[in-house]
Amino acid sequence: MMKMQGVVFPGDKKVEIREFDIPTPSQGEVLIKMKASAICRSDMSLYYGTSVFGGESKVGFVPGHEPAGEITQVGEGVTALKPGDRVAVYLALGCGECPHCKSGYKMFCKEFKCIGFDAHGGDADYMVAPAENCMKLPDDMSYVTAAVSTDAVGTLFHAQKRLNISGRDTLVIFGMGPMGGAGVMIAKGLGATVIAVDMLDERLELAKEFGADYTINGQNVDVLEEIARITKGKGADAAIDCSGSPFAENNALDCVRPHGQVAFIGESKETTIKPSEQLIRKQISVIGSWYFPIQEFEEIADFIVKKNLPVEKLVTHTFKLEEADTAFRLFDERKTEKAVFVWE
Repeated sequence: MMKMQGVVFPGDKKVEIREFDIPTPSQGEVLIKMKASAICRSDMSLYYGTSVFGGESKVGFVPGHEPAGEITQVGEGVTALKPGDRVAVYLALGCGECPHCKSGYKMFCKEFKCIGFDAHGGDADYMVAPAENCMKLPDDMSYVTAAVSTDAVGTLFHAQKRLNISGRDTLVIFGMGPMGGAGVMIAKGLGATVIAVDMLDERLELAKEFGADYTINGQNVDVLEEIARITKGKGADAAIDCSGSPFAENNALDCVRPHGQVAFIGESKETTIKPSEQLIRKQISVIGSWYFPIQEFEEIADFIVKKNLPVEKLVTHTFKLEEADTAFRLFDERKTEKAVFVWE
């Protein structure tokens, strides 16, 4: 058997590069030679040895749920894809038969499993994936853009589509990590006026590069007063929280106008809110938004290319696979924003 290298987390912040047999695609699967695989904050639960999904530790699976690469082999029954096709991989594995899978929202399937958590992911030289999870890339999209566009850009695109963001709107985005940064780009692509909020000046500088019209550092000023000043007392039309911070979630609810809209995207276990004052008496709509339905990727990719979104600017560091130990340590220490493994 031909061999390949892959990352494994034994737990407790240890990273091992192990040798694996290059897998063979089964019925309905394809083999993908990796070209880019992005690191995500949710990988940290595996790195520490405490997985986010179901609480049990998932030792032994190769992480990486934001992969992109080139198909080198197709299994039996695969007709829509061929060797040489450039693809990104949709992270949710489902039964394929339930209404959720059929609607494209595979992550709501009762049998939901996640690539990189419950099945081998993209932090390896090759990975096998179901053909139905492969999303073809436009010719002029780089693999790094493709990897980052699956999670950060896809999630924020879907949320803003659900909020009907357009050139009429002033949108506040809280949390300028990779998700928030992607949100700024998308909102500018849709024509909105964007207010970016964070506690770190360097993140706010990046937000300006992505097109933010206003930036607010919550350490230095009263965020709500500043939003009121910018909107001339009207309040924002919409707000998105990418931080998961209870302060930001409350600010998001407080900063929008009557009939405003709020989306929560940053993971958060609990937050105390004031329903009468924040929701009922303003008649606002609040949505939770998590990932995107698979059939929307074509629209997402098209939007990135047409609007020339600077997605690669979200990536502060790239690493080779053999540098995985350093890559995850620096990411854990927040010395990098979006980091991506790349193969030449």
